[in-house]
Amino acid sequence: MIELGISHDTSPFEVRALLDEEGRLTVDCARQALMLLESEGLVIITDLLSTEEANKGSDLVRNAIQDPDRDHCAFASETDNRFKRRDFCSLPSSPDVIGFSATLCKRLESVLAQYCGRAHRLLEVTTLTSYLGSSHQYIHRDPSGVISFFVSVEDIKEEQGGTIFVPRTQLDGVMGQEHDNPSLEAMTLFRARCNFCILRYNLAKLLRMLQDEGSTLAPGEFRERVFSTQWDEHQPNLLRYMMGKNSQFSVRDLSPDFLWKLFRQRDAFGRGFHIVKTAPRKGTVIIYKSDMLHAGPDNRSLTPRRFFSMSFAREMIATKSWHTGYSPHPTLKASPISFGDLLDYPLTPSLNKADCV
Repeated sequence: MIELGISHDTSPFEVRALLDEEGRLTVDCARQALMLLESEGLVIITDLLSTEEANKGSDLVRNAIQDPDRDHCAFASETDNRFKRRDFCSLPSSPDVIGFSATLCKRLESVLAQYCGRAHRLLEVTTLTSYLGSSHQYIHRDPSGVISFFVSVEDIKEEQGGTIFVPRTQLDGVMGQEHDNPSLEAMTLFRARCNFCILRYNLAKLLRMLQDEGSTLAPGEFRERVFSTQWDEHQPNLLRYMMGKNSQFSVRDLSPDFLWKLFRQRDAFGRGFHIVKTAPRKGTVIIYKSDMLHAGPDNRSLTPRRFFSMSFAREMIATKSWHTGYSPHPTLKASPISFGDLLDYPLTPSLNKADCV
């Protein structure tokens, strides 16, 4: 998708983790991370986890996706999950999962505490694994009022599908200032243009897979991904697109007035917004505001892409809204966990401290 002008240079959004004697980010390191998170909507903190710690996270992900009774997530991946193109599943509140989560929260406390009070809920802990042939997600926003982060438990290469972000599109404003209406309109136009390119890209890829005798398309997969009536927000589903039943991108978004604005402002998109594609190294954590524009690309390699993911409410959230917008494991639904619970969780000495750099 060259026409989208995707950049692979993430250095302007990176901060190298520096830890104090207690294994937490230093004051200066946390300050740099917060400045980027506020201005850009995301920050990429490199070297936050040691190789040993990242391996523990990788084991959690691998063990989860080997469990035939795992709890699949109900967002953005149902068709891909069904045809083994992705494996998005929620993790249980086991000691290993909570211990790894607590390590991350303690290390990032000075950043997360600016957005999450101690009583604020842990909304979900998930695995985000994608395989060859997965669909490129539409550029979208997650529910507002949430802080999320992806943990790279293995080195990710560009062709494996590291997440793409559109900096400065968070809805709570840049540097604390509310976006004005023209900016919101420009974001909407930009998103539509991008999603049209993604629809075309996904369809072209599926057609190539359909025509390839050596393709791994499963029986009925092409039909389910292109013409199914079943809900799935991130497939190139022409039927639901034409029926206006896809909230991420459908024909109902393309009124004559909207199309005219899209044409008239076509030359301004490159100047106003830019897309950054991440390919994080092992031990890197990407923190982002949930309502910024982002998407999970397709995996174009034979090597699975694996992320460990967590999301916290930035405000008190009703149980119904929590369960509707996110995919907590049944154990987390039964016994909710707060940010403060994770900060207070006792860790073994090997997990409570890291080598300071």
